[in-house]
Amino acid sequence: MMKQINTTFLVLLVILTACKEDSKEYSVDIEERTDKTLKRNSNDNLNISFLLDLSDRISPDEHPNSAMEYYQRDVAYIKSVSEAFDIHLRGKKVRAMNDKIQLYFDPEPSNQNINTISNNLKYNINRKNVTLSVLDEIKHNYATSPKAIYDLAIADNKYVGSDTWRFFKSKVNDYCIEKNYRNILVVLTDGYIYHKNTKIKEDNLTTYLTSSFIREVKLNNKNWEAKINDQHFGFIPAAHDLSNLEILVLGINPDNKNPYEEDLIKKYWSDWFDAMKVGRYQIKTSALPSNMDKIIKDFILNN
Repeated sequence: MMKQINTTFLVLLVILTACKEDSKEYSVDIEERTDKTLKRNSNDNLNISFLLDLSDRISPDEHPNSAMEYYQRDVAYIKSVSEAFDIHLRGKKVRAMNDKIQLYFDPEPSNQNINTISNNLKYNINRKNVTLSVLDEIKHNYATSPKAIYDLAIADNKYVGSDTWRFFKSKVNDYCIEKNYRNILVVLTDGYIYHKNTKIKEDNLTTYLTSSFIREVKLNNKNWEAKINDQHFGFIPAAHDLSNLEILVLGINPDNKNPYEEDLIKKYWSDWFDAMKVGRYQIKTSALPSNMDKIIKDFILNN
């Protein structure tokens, strides 16, 4: 009987020891997988910035569009980006959250109401402050507040141009790029750049691009691309290394009197981004939001 008890005890001891070892191995495995998950997600933290061009391109009076006004397209594009941000956040574990979204202008509007709205659209979401109500708030505010910005800008009717070049020169590194983030800048523009205080020309490189300039230098014919390449037309590089930045340009809207202008604008921007070593970019012509929604979300979610 005693021998049988000892035998039973030994069997139980072996089983318990094995279970303990299995438990220990399982615990280590969980810890290792958790570390890998955190590492992967930390590299996938999003830092999304918008740069809005509030020049006269958004004016329904100066640039009307019967299908859908251009400022309304901007509003819908912003909404698509914010929805992608929301999808990204809701797919992450709380402990891995450290994501940002914000909105900028250059120059900043004189209307303080616009600046207040934009400040309220700056969010830094992390495990300490995230709740479902906060995520709902972000989604709601980005679906509604941008329209208020455009409405105020149009009502003010004080279009001072777009100093996009200066933003890249002086602010993009400080505002839009952070270590350990996937930095994405969404630029909403018709593709033309002009500001009276930033008009620089170095040979055939400039800080501006307008339809009148394109006509002036005779880039409005079939030989435009050869002339750009041979005579080195383009934007002056505003930065040296933007390899940690992805840029999505939305809303390109060329002068329809020049059939070459769309391709020319895209070349100006792509050559500029290449010169500044932008990590990844896409440049998209203005289209109805229903057609752009998938393109926008794919850029952000399926890199």
